[in-house]
Amino acid sequence: MKYFVASGEDRVLTAGSRRALRGGFTELSDGVTHYELTGPEDGDVVVMAGGLTVPLFYWDGLVTELHAHGLRTLTFSAYGRGYSDRVRARYDETLFVRQLAELTDRLGLTARPLHLVGTSMGALVVMAYAARYRPLVSTLTVVGPAGLATPRPASPHRLLRSDLLAGAVARRRGRRILLGHLGQNVRDPELGAELTEMVLDAFRFEGSLYAVFDTLQHLRVSGRDDLFRQTGALGVPTLLLWGDEDRVTPPVHFDTARALLRPRHHHVIPECGHMAPFERPRDVADRLVPFVAARTERPDS
Repeated sequence: MKYFVASGEDRVLTAGSRRALRGGFTELSDGVTHYELTGPEDGDVVVMAGGLTVPLFYWDGLVTELHAHGLRTLTFSAYGRGYSDRVRARYDETLFVRQLAELTDRLGLTARPLHLVGTSMGALVVMAYAARYRPLVSTLTVVGPAGLATPRPASPHRLLRSDLLAGAVARRRGRRILLGHLGQNVRDPELGAELTEMVLDAFRFEGSLYAVFDTLQHLRVSGRDDLFRQTGALGVPTLLLWGDEDRVTPPVHFDTARALLRPRHHHVIPECGHMAPFERPRDVADRLVPFVAARTERPDS
């Protein structure tokens, strides 16, 4: 899809526009990535990959909980999201796996196997990373994963295969579609408003909607049973979490995910929508912390 700037994108990402933001920025092979590496310096590292639209701030509640339990965390904004670069490249699984691999390597985090957490689209990214870099993965936590819906002939993702149509839809209806998507993510209206403000602030930068729609074109978010099955065969200790009122990746797929991933532990979080780490960070931490602690790998072990 040809790169475009959508209506309402009235800012350009520069060093100046990033100056007031917390966290760090590093130049990787495809562009600048915004990241935060925080928490106890001797803690095991939990790396978190977010979904289709969210910046790294999405993880703040869970990060606080994990730090309180002695864990160190790496959060980052995928290319095209938050305050990472809008790259003129194909937004596919390869791009996002490369970003994750280069970032962890650049920060010197691969001396010990990592604990990976992925939510929604990010779950597909961490599973693909685990398949390619199995020795670097200690545990895998998958939350409300995309990928298990069955593609329909008239689904929006199939229609977006046409560059011309995708560009037209994105320019004319992109922001409306984005707002509709955000409105389905969380149950609590106050949290929904907080999420929308967080996401839309970054969507004022040129190339943001292009990044989302190009991702929808080139990263398959349905019919990914093979990826789930491949992940289940890797032997990585896996935790599967899902919100019981998830309207984006409905828990009707929970049993299929269990059968394919063969997780060590699984749990449905009650009264929770699609974004469990954002909506219910303590509940996620209550499951994640003991899971990680039980499988910590230290150099002298």
